[in-house]
Amino acid sequence: MTGGAGLQRFVRGSGPPAATTVRAGGRAEASLSQPGPSQPGLSQPGLSQASQPDPAPAAAEKCEMCATPVPAEHSHVADLEHATLLCACRACYLLFTQEQAGRGRYRAVPDRYLADPSSPLSTAEWDDLEIPVGLAFFLNSSVRGEVAGFYPSPAGATECRLDLQAWQRLATAHPLLAVVAPDVEAILISRTDPGVECFLVPIDACYELAGRMRLHWRGFDGGSEARASIAEFLDTVRIRARTFRQGS
Repeated sequence: MTGGAGLQRFVRGSGPPAATTVRAGGRAEASLSQPGPSQPGLSQPGLSQASQPDPAPAAAEKCEMCATPVPAEHSHVADLEHATLLCACRACYLLFTQEQAGRGRYRAVPDRYLADPSSPLSTAEWDDLEIPVGLAFFLNSSVRGEVAGFYPSPAGATECRLDLQAWQRLATAHPLLAVVAPDVEAILISRTDPGVECFLVPIDACYELAGRMRLHWRGFDGGSEARASIAEFLDTVRIRARTFRQGS
């Protein structure tokens, strides 16, 4: 997962507009579009507040495959050859829902969110992975032929050394972990005081999480804004997650 120029829409809200590029497999980069001293919106010598020009509207996003305009909420296609994600219109997205479409180079990112309340992870199982933080996601990479673990950090998505034998024990005990589509879905695990939550999510959701962390983190502990943004993200995942039923 190395950089995609097209992921520019993850974190939105009342703060300054953000341009976020989340790089598949490792890095998430976020930059703020902050006005300089000569740009509209700030007091400038010789200009009254009323005479300052209106800010330019944000550029419309486009499909990175055919340049058709797309709404803010749109689908993504994974480019496995270059390890990037591309914003896609619905027509282009549907072209790559078949595994061998585009000679296997492109793959549509599914939109399913799943949880398995009948088989929750225990805190002991989570501790067995020896992940140094309480929030991480795990991607089955077809290129590497193994599962890789990442956790969001102020510097971006950071790869962590994963005990593959411990992961295999988890996948054997918890069927949800074994049904992740390689490259385009991930397992998201959150360790909180009450226990451990585990979800199957689209990979672009993990990039959003990394982007939120990179954008909002302040100081040593992240600050209230980062914690609120991550809590909001997890609430959305819980709402979207359907109950996993093996064989369905």
